[in-house]
Amino acid sequence: MKLITSTALLFLLVIGFSGGASGQGFEETKRLAEQGIAGAQFNLGLIYRTGDGVPVNDTEAARWWRLAAEQGVAAAQFNLGVMYDYGRGVPQNNIRAYVWWSVAAAQGHEDARTNRDIISERLTPEQLARGQDMATRCFESDYQDCE
Repeated sequence: MKLITSTALLFLLVIGFSGGASGQGFEETKRLAEQGIAGAQFNLGLIYRTGDGVPVNDTEAARWWRLAAEQGVAAAQFNLGVMYDYGRGVPQNNIRAYVWWSVAAAQGHEDARTNRDIISERLTPEQLARGQDMATRCFESDYQDCE
């Protein structure tokens, strides 16, 4: 089975660049992201991932999505799962992809639920149990203890 990435990315581009549509440029997005605004952190991750006015930088994309994910942004959690699945900006890690998709799925993100179910088939029973424990700890800690 193929993981969902292209449909979700298109969806995220539509919602993610809503700040850009309102005239919010890179510098303003970065300033707001640095102030801890979750939506700006998510948008900055998209800017770095797509290279919209800046060089593509998967490490920066993952960093900003992690900050938004830790604030409970399900779309950022989904994207972080994709980054771990493909090893973009972070080391490839199926367990961590499972964790981030699990917490996003718990918030109702359907593509995350689909990807979590697909990737769980790739995990050994021990890895799956570890991922489930990590996801539970992540969710219960309000996304602060997810590694």
